[in-house]
Amino acid sequence: MSLSKELESLKGFRCDKRCVLSVYLNTNPGDPEQLNGAWKIHLKSGMKRIEEYLKLSKDPDEIKAFGILKEKVAQEIEHSQNNLNKGVVIFASIEPELWSVHYVQVPVKTSFHWEDHPVLEEMEYMYKAYPEAGIILPSFGEVRVLDTAMGFVEDELKYRFDPNLEVWGKQKRMDPTNQHVIGSTKVDDLEPRLKENLGRFYKGMADIVERLKKERGWREIHITGEAELAKAFAETLRTIPTSCIHKNLNNSSVHDIIHQVFEK
Repeated sequence: MSLSKELESLKGFRCDKRCVLSVYLNTNPGDPEQLNGAWKIHLKSGMKRIEEYLKLSKDPDEIKAFGILKEKVAQEIEHSQNNLNKGVVIFASIEPELWSVHYVQVPVKTSFHWEDHPVLEEMEYMYKAYPEAGIILPSFGEVRVLDTAMGFVEDELKYRFDPNLEVWGKQKRMDPTNQHVIGSTKVDDLEPRLKENLGRFYKGMADIVERLKKERGWREIHITGEAELAKAFAETLRTIPTSCIHKNLNNSSVHDIIHQVFEK
């Protein structure tokens, strides 16, 4: 299920009384406030505050349900503590059943909520800033496509074109950590035949990008590359790109690319 569809489903989730635990936890290792695993203290103190509040309400069903969920959330995060990213968002309930976990690569403000519905405002704000999106990096003879959501690269595809053989095709998914160098030929400097072939290549790739947008539920398309190439590719798309950045990021890490595109 795409994140947008899951958010719609969560909006319709309700209990007869308070039963949903919503957890937003900042686990960003680059945050000075998170040194030495400070998130563990914040998680423990946040849960303790809710527990103390529930004890005052003297509702045994709520106290029992929260106790079960508190332990389940703690076990979930502890199990993944060696692979934590910038944040964790969890929506959980015993009855009716709900267990929705999101490890995200975007800034998260720590907060804890016990309500009759998932508290989604912060999640919706994060999603608006980092929705499902395709990042397209056109260069001479190659188009690199990043399928992203919530700051993560879900998939990476590369399509390469040999201007001399006039053939092109999809390459296997590349290792996101693999560095590679792409040539930077300017469109205006190309021979007429090569310029024409590059135009055909981009038009064919535009059809693929439009298909990927539909299949993968992209809400946005971003293009980044040298000015001539980025503009040339943008002009082939039916969808107007959300942004067109005139900067070659092909030798950058995927995390740096996402930062440049979404946090510019």
